[in-house]
Amino acid sequence: MCGIVGYIGHRQAYHILINGLKRLEYRGYDSAGISLLNNKPSIYKCKGKVGDLESIVIGNDISGSIGVGHTRWATHGEPSDTNAHPHISQEGHFIAVHNGIIENYSRLKKRLGDRGYEFRTETDTEVLVNLIEYIYLKGQVSAEMAVRLALTKVEGAYGLVVLSPDEPDKIIAARNSSPLVIGIGEKEYFIASDATPIVEFTKSVIYLNDDDVAIIKRNELTLKTIGNDKLEPKVHTLNLEIGEIDKNGYDHFMLKEIFEQPRSILDTFRGRVNPNREEVHLGGLYNVMPDLVNARRIIIIACGTSWHAGLVGEYLFEDMARIPVEVEYASEFRYRNPIINKDDIVIAISQSGETADTLAAVKLASDLGAMVLGICNVAGSSIPRATHAGVYTHAGPEIGVASTKAFTAQVTVLAMMAILLGKRRNFITDKEYVALIKELYEIPGKIEKILNYNDEFKRIADLYKNATNFLYLGRGYCFPVALEGALKLKEISYIHAEGYPAAEMKHGPIALIDEKMPVIVIAPKDKTYDKIVSNIQEIKARKGIVIAVVNEGDEVIKEMADHVLEIPETDTVFSTLLTVIPLQLLSYHIAVMRGCNVDQPRNLAKSVTVE
Repeated sequence: MCGIVGYIGHRQAYHILINGLKRLEYRGYDSAGISLLNNKPSIYKCKGKVGDLESIVIGNDISGSIGVGHTRWATHGEPSDTNAHPHISQEGHFIAVHNGIIENYSRLKKRLGDRGYEFRTETDTEVLVNLIEYIYLKGQVSAEMAVRLALTKVEGAYGLVVLSPDEPDKIIAARNSSPLVIGIGEKEYFIASDATPIVEFTKSVIYLNDDDVAIIKRNELTLKTIGNDKLEPKVHTLNLEIGEIDKNGYDHFMLKEIFEQPRSILDTFRGRVNPNREEVHLGGLYNVMPDLVNARRIIIIACGTSWHAGLVGEYLFEDMARIPVEVEYASEFRYRNPIINKDDIVIAISQSGETADTLAAVKLASDLGAMVLGICNVAGSSIPRATHAGVYTHAGPEIGVASTKAFTAQVTVLAMMAILLGKRRNFITDKEYVALIKELYEIPGKIEKILNYNDEFKRIADLYKNATNFLYLGRGYCFPVALEGALKLKEISYIHAEGYPAAEMKHGPIALIDEKMPVIVIAPKDKTYDKIVSNIQEIKARKGIVIAVVNEGDEVIKEMADHVLEIPETDTVFSTLLTVIPLQLLSYHIAVMRGCNVDQPRNLAKSVTVE
């Protein structure tokens, strides 16, 4: 869940490493460090931010054209200067940075301790780098072989980059369930946990697969398996521009990404939905469409915000295609004994395409014989490569830890899939099909209109920034929005918030309502509207504060609510795409007013690549 950057080539490595770590700050971390190889290795690391690391480096030797950097999110051992990466082996023969978790590290640590190794840190990475050194010295083997042999002893996940002062013109990188990408330059190579530190230098990259080991010299790259079988590297072209990972004048990435949603939704359906030809075309599903049309059941697996998008997908598929849907937390799916039938379709949703629990669930579903489809935002990531087919969202890079535009892009893909399936299965008419396509085309413009109300959302945020609890209520398609709105507020403002189906309020949560409790009610005009009006009356009867998301011109709820957040009308199946926008902005402004780090909330990481 942390960040890796490495370089070998003809440039000074330090500035590439530091700037690369800054590009990776969005992933979430608690400490940072770098190591440079020149005549001898130098290591600088500290608890805190990359800026703190820069401060301690001032006045020290930063020469060298080979090095690695790391931002750590603590798993084994608390955040500290000592536990920060890189780690050096006891005798100084190896330096390593590592993402992931070595599950059998305690057994390995004991065995190494019995052989004379002493440990300065609480980390599993120090155990791994000492295991590499032990094999290297005992077996009198090369650095590469020592790494490969050590990895045969390891259980768990790793994205690993290793330097050896004994072989100072080489970097060794390896992957198992934790992403690594290698950028190819002119007599230089870049290594990173994702493409953001690489894009300003090259568009040519190699994505490592599980059990791959890369031996990288300044003008040569060799790819092998852990078992020493040579592999032919497959070079991909990055579809990413440097401007996409800058704030472009916004105060925070999250605010930029909220305001990018009209474009990201348009980009997601551009070329796939044609209002003139009146059709939906999803090329990534072309070969599996017969299986989808005949599916007995759809199982959606995801985590966090992607799970909320999956809940919306349940409503969409059941509404329009009349296919039963189950939505599973990937983290629970993998530890159950799920029943998978040959005519079930599993859909995995992940912004990064690297979520560890979702990847493991994909593997389990595949092993059980299911056809597995992916909905992801990052081309070349692990989930698209592990699934049989799928659809990219084209939301562009999402840097803010709290997901916004990825959620609406995922819902857009699910909506297109449901519309297409509904038509193919004859559960929506030609007239309904055309009307839905035309309405989808209107959604970006309607979101633009909502964004114009930003100052009003900010004013309301100021009134409730000191609240200690929030309750979010919704019905039908708006129930997942209630969950997502509550999650956004929790993630970035640290205010306790819960989302509920509005009808469940009387089964417990109503006991919490008093004059200090803000209740956000998502209430567009749909078939549940009269019921939601009754829920609002129940809240007001108990002196609760009502902030309602309503359609423009709604005078009924406006008379009852303390505040209204207005949205344009749309078809019910697209209501999620509009109702979530005010909740994102409300959470954002409350967090900023509370002095929270909106883009890097405490304890959170952007891509959860460990269990």
